[in-house]
Amino acid sequence: MTTATMTAVGAFAADSIEESLRDITVDIPELRPRDVLVRVLAVSVNPADWKVQAGIEPGSDPVILGYDAAGVVEAVGPEVGTLEVGDEVWYAGAMNRPGSYAEFQAVDERIVSRKPSSLSFAEAAALPLTTITAWESLFDRFGLTRESTGDLLVLGAAGGVGSIMIQLAKKLTGVRVIGTASRDESRAWAHQMGADAVVDHRHLREETLRVAPDGVDFLFSPHSAGNIDDFAAIVKPFGHITAIDEPEGLDLVGLKAKSIAWHWELMFTRPVFETPDMIEQQRLLAATAGLVDDGTLRTTVTKTIEDFSAAGLREANRDVKAGRMTGKVVVTR
Repeated sequence: MTTATMTAVGAFAADSIEESLRDITVDIPELRPRDVLVRVLAVSVNPADWKVQAGIEPGSDPVILGYDAAGVVEAVGPEVGTLEVGDEVWYAGAMNRPGSYAEFQAVDERIVSRKPSSLSFAEAAALPLTTITAWESLFDRFGLTRESTGDLLVLGAAGGVGSIMIQLAKKLTGVRVIGTASRDESRAWAHQMGADAVVDHRHLREETLRVAPDGVDFLFSPHSAGNIDDFAAIVKPFGHITAIDEPEGLDLVGLKAKSIAWHWELMFTRPVFETPDMIEQQRLLAATAGLVDDGTLRTTVTKTIEDFSAAGLREANRDVKAGRMTGKVVVTR
């Protein structure tokens, strides 16, 4: 019996992700009982892509990266109960399974939701990973609600996570949002997303305390290395920090005097460990789809590359790694 194959973009051991990506042909994945098979029509690129690529050992099989996607359900496993063949969906996948740089992807239904009907596949693919990261940070780590007040400082406000976090915080909580950005276009983008104030991250302590003289209650950090002393100075006593990066040798002792709480956020924790509440990711994506369709939230895509191949994905990764993107870059089929 011949196994059906598909096209994909594989990542190999190399000094950079751009060098590592190649067009390959692989078997279409087999479904687990709760999996859906998605025909992938659009993906967006995230720093998670090259973090995984950096860990590929020489001589090992190619790894299919990609942790953001939108597409159409082609088949379902025998225990799937929330989705059907033909559904247009969006999701971010899991780091311990083959990713979305492929023609087809098998994904657990509990982390997949129907996409916003008002968005194209490209517009939808920009949102899942960053939305899950922002949502879990705001509502699971910080514990914010519609009644919450205080100041939230969002580092990297014009990036993928920052762009959606600002929107969610302004629409679903009562906090004031301060973003960091340095370039004119990134400052303008952060204001468009809804930031109440924007400060220059190159002068983080001085500018934040100018806007919030008593300090901030909540701080979101994708850039923690070298910033802990500043965080200790600008976060209030009993405040909260949520970080998504993992710099080596991170020393948090400077936060102790103010009893500042440090939280880690990794949106892959639920799918990788198949936690009992794993379906919360489907629920939050469904809630986000509703917020998009009613006009409360907007997509964060700012560039679309119509070339679903190694060449197109190399270009997208170069854009993101350059660190000058506002919003998200998407690659479509």
